[in-house]
Amino acid sequence: MGEAMRTASAPWSSLERAAEGVVAHVPAARHEDARAAEAGAAATADAAAAPAGCASAPLWPCFMAGQIEKPVRVIVVDDDAHIRRVIAQELMCDRRTILVAEAPSLREGKRVVREHDFDVLLVDLNLGDGRGYDLIAYAKELRSSVEAVVVSVLEADDDVMRAFELGASGFLVKNSWFGGFAQAVLQVANGGASITPSLARRMLLRFDRGGVLRNLTSGARTRGRLSEREREVLRMISSGMTSAEIGTMLGISHLTVNTHVRKIYSKLQVRNRAQAVRFATASGLL
Repeated sequence: MGEAMRTASAPWSSLERAAEGVVAHVPAARHEDARAAEAGAAATADAAAAPAGCASAPLWPCFMAGQIEKPVRVIVVDDDAHIRRVIAQELMCDRRTILVAEAPSLREGKRVVREHDFDVLLVDLNLGDGRGYDLIAYAKELRSSVEAVVVSVLEADDDVMRAFELGASGFLVKNSWFGGFAQAVLQVANGGASITPSLARRMLLRFDRGGVLRNLTSGARTRGRLSEREREVLRMISSGMTSAEIGTMLGISHLTVNTHVRKIYSKLQVRNRAQAVRFATASGLL
């Protein structure tokens, strides 16, 4: 890899060295086939050790998204080829995730979103020929169930807020020491949210200025009262727990948890978990 490809700061360096020897020599079109073959071989090898209810020995609980025989499918769209390689390497190193396609632009991003089945979209905001916001909206229009996570050097409050308003479930700041791409994918695929910690703290502090908290608290009373169980679920969501984890903690099924989550959305008039947590925190519901 040339010197020009080594412009990313320290947090990328360890993955960069691994990516140099693995991903840089694997054509993008072969990522899905290679990982699918690997997953199939692993599933066959582990089948004998599988516990009841699982097709193969799981890397984590059977009821969670991201199993060896059915990894979470990811599309990566970023105009920086180096960053795409780093993300691809990390996803390929975790058997719970699989890279099905990647693209360097908004136009190509729309094409791969149309042509591939996927679960999570990792997208940069600056794509050369357009903005990542447009791709998030496009992907959500085609497949409302997909999750989107922004991966960007941009971290202005307005950028973050707009991404969440469009339905993103995560926002990762490039070159942050905290969090990983595979972990973020698995979090949002299982009903959670993934936000760079420093960014999450700044966004929360933003709501405590200029009387915003008082205004939102007043507005919360007009949005319906949450039951004690709904408040309990919301508190667990705010801590980053998935529906499956909440269900285990409360002794109820993840389907019942999702029913509570839908009621929370309706009462707070929000569209996703990130918005619910943001509003509830700022309005004093948590």
